[in-house]
Amino acid sequence: MSPDSDQEQQALLQLVLGAADSAAPPRWLSAGDAAQARCLQRGLQAYRANGQALAERALAAAYPVLVQLVGEENFAPLARHFWARHPPVCGDMACWGDLLGAFVGASAQLADEPCLADVAHLEWLMHLASSAADVSPDAASFARLASEDPARITLTLGAGVALLASPYPAASIVNAHLLGSPSLQQAGQLLAEGRAEHVLVWRQGFRPRVRVSTAMEHRLLEMLMAGRSLLDALDALDAVRLPGDGGTVPFDFNAWLGEAVQTGLIMGVHSLPTNEGNT
Repeated sequence: MSPDSDQEQQALLQLVLGAADSAAPPRWLSAGDAAQARCLQRGLQAYRANGQALAERALAAAYPVLVQLVGEENFAPLARHFWARHPPVCGDMACWGDLLGAFVGASAQLADEPCLADVAHLEWLMHLASSAADVSPDAASFARLASEDPARITLTLGAGVALLASPYPAASIVNAHLLGSPSLQQAGQLLAEGRAEHVLVWRQGFRPRVRVSTAMEHRLLEMLMAGRSLLDALDALDAVRLPGDGGTVPFDFNAWLGEAVQTGLIMGVHSLPTNEGNT
């Protein structure tokens, strides 16, 4: 591609995204017939408007809580600005928008509400979980927990499992807006108190789920998500301490596993490759 051709494509991209001055089209666009140039400009303006409207709808679908928190009148220009800075790179708009959390976190206009970035990060994890590949349950495989070396097996996670360690009550805020539990007042109180939350995301059936996790569960799932053995994951819990008293947090693995299986968080047990496991 020649330098001139590359410059022309960049100029066209700037026009489409609205970053260039629409009143002063580039030389290559206006060099020909004036009527044709005006027609091209109108087409670009229509394409730009349609793209911005599509961006607003796509982001609003993925970030409904963020829309509520900033207000529809503020979310619309936020979405347009984000579209101009981070335009889609593929045709599937459902795959676009992952950078919005970082974009919100870097926004000077939203600096007074620092929790918004983590809310956006959490909503994107939920968005990903909603379309994550299905994981088939294997109930019979749980018998291996009683008969096999825990250094050679690990737990099979359900669809869309993701973790977020937030200095804000991100899970409570999201659930307050989407489910009404906790209440908005309770979530606001947690935010005012500076409450941090470990957050767990997964898909149960067809619905993304979000709940507050514990430091112990968070560490356990981190290890499992990293492909470590069940023995490694359980041993790692010894390093998780209660703030201030130095004691380990009690963790009832059997009770946790029973609930995790019932809610689709854990789907079975599988072997690790022979070169992995307890190290």
